[in-house]
Amino acid sequence: MKTVLISGGGIAGPVLAHWLHRHGFETTIVERAPGPRPGGQAVDIRGVGLDVIERMGLLEQAQRVRTRMRGMSILDPDGHEVDRSTEATFSSGRLDSDDIELLRDDLVRMVHERTRADTEYLFGDSITALDQDTTGVRVDFAHGASRTFGLVIGADGLHSTVRRLAFGPEDRFAHHLGSYLSVFGADNFLALDHWQIWLRDGDVGFGIMPVRDNTELRIAFGFQSPPLPHDRRDNGTLRRLIVDKLASLRWEGSRLAAAAEEAPDFYCDAMAQIRMDHWSRGRVALLGDAGYCPSPLSGQGTSLALAGAYVLADCLARAGGDHHVAYSRYEQRMRTFVNVNQALATENPGGPASEDSLTHAKNALSLDG
Repeated sequence: MKTVLISGGGIAGPVLAHWLHRHGFETTIVERAPGPRPGGQAVDIRGVGLDVIERMGLLEQAQRVRTRMRGMSILDPDGHEVDRSTEATFSSGRLDSDDIELLRDDLVRMVHERTRADTEYLFGDSITALDQDTTGVRVDFAHGASRTFGLVIGADGLHSTVRRLAFGPEDRFAHHLGSYLSVFGADNFLALDHWQIWLRDGDVGFGIMPVRDNTELRIAFGFQSPPLPHDRRDNGTLRRLIVDKLASLRWEGSRLAAAAEEAPDFYCDAMAQIRMDHWSRGRVALLGDAGYCPSPLSGQGTSLALAGAYVLADCLARAGGDHHVAYSRYEQRMRTFVNVNQALATENPGGPASEDSLTHAKNALSLDG
C-alpha cells in the first residue's frame, strides 16, 4: 500500500511529500493550523540542504527571497555599540557564504506551493490515535473520519503528536538546553536598513533584523531558564513573561515589550533537543524535529529537515515495498549527520558554532550515499 500520511505541514513534511510523489507514492499531509503557518525566525539552508532545494527546482526562488544583511552591531545593555561586523552575522554566518538565509514562512510557502497540486492537504486537523497491523495504520483524526494508510510519518516538530502516540511521552526524549526562545514580528520602529543588532544583558538577550525590504522586524528574544511549568500552548502566560522581561531592559525595553504584547505571530518555546535510539516503530517513522530536533541553537534544523526528507523518500523508493528495510537504511544514513549537527548546539552554548564545526556538519552526509 503506497499511501503515506505525513503529520506536519511545515518544511520537512511537504519536502518529503514532494519526493515521495516523484517515487510514485500517494501522499496526504495533516496540519493542525488552518493553512501554511506564517511568522517565525530566519532559517539557514546549508550544505546538503542547498542540494535538496536545488534538486526540487527551488534554489533560484530561495535566492530571490533571501535576506541581504550588510552586517551587524553588538550593543551593551545601554544600547551603545561595542563591536560590529560587515563580514558575518550571528544569524547566518559569513555574508560571503553560499548558504542561504531566508524567512521560515517564505520557505514554508515555497514548499507548499510546490506540493499542493500533488498532495492532499488536511488543514485544521490532527491525529488522535494510531492503530497499526501488518497491512497498514488506522488513523483517527480530531475532526475528519478515520482512514487507513500504508505508512505514517511524523514531521510534526519538537512536540510531535505522532512521536507521543507511537513511542511514548515527550519527556523520555526531550533534553532541555537551559534556555527559552521567543520570536515575533513588529514594524521597523528602529529604522534598521539591512543591518542586525544584538544585545545581551545578564541572562537575557535578543537579536533584531529587518525583513521585507526593511518594512518589518523579526525579533528573537532569549533567556536562560530551567524548564517552566507553563503549557507550551498557553501563549498568554508565556507572552506575559516575555513582555515583563523585555520591559525591564534598559535599551528600548518599553517598545520591545509593546511589540511582543501586540504581535499576532508571537512564539515562545524551550530550547531543547530530541534524542532517540530509533526513529521508527512498525509502519511509523519520524522526520526532522520530531525525531532529532537539534534546537535553533544549532542553526541546522532546516538543513536537517531537508536532508532527512530526501533520504527517507529515497530509502522508501529503493526498499521494494519493505518499510523495515527502508527505515533501517534511513537511520544508518542519517545518524552521523544528526549527531554532528546536534553537537553544534552543545559545543558552545549561547554562542555561534565554530567555522570548522559548521563545515564538518555541512559535509557529514551525501544525499547519494
